[in-house]
Amino acid sequence: MSLKSNHDRFDAEQLEFESKLKAVSDAVWSLAHSREGNNLALLSLLRTLEGLHQEIRDSLFQESLPDSRQGLYSLLKDIEASGGWPYIHRMKLRSLLTKFQDLPDGDVTSVFTRLDPPNTTESLD
Repeated sequence: MSLKSNHDRFDAEQLEFESKLKAVSDAVWSLAHSREGNNLALLSLLRTLEGLHQEIRDSLFQESLPDSRQGLYSLLKDIEASGGWPYIHRMKLRSLLTKFQDLPDGDVTSVFTRLDPPNTTESLD
């Protein structure tokens, strides 16, 4: 097999991979849009994506890491050149609470009162 045909096969496999990746991305966006306004469903979607990220990173990705300095250097160069390490940013509680800034104080208190668990330290005497 010639070097040219190996390169062509790699290019074809890369194009197929990118096409499948685009289809997955489109499917995730379609699912997210179908649940627009449903914060619990969207949170579930985000948790699923985070779980997939962690599972792939901890298994398949770690198993594929190079075992030589040259291979590691090449990977690190590629990571730096192509946008850095993939990271799933978690929303900070402060960002979530900015949604409540426009509510009257009583409404904010009622939100947190509903979130407080019942007092389970009371005696049954």
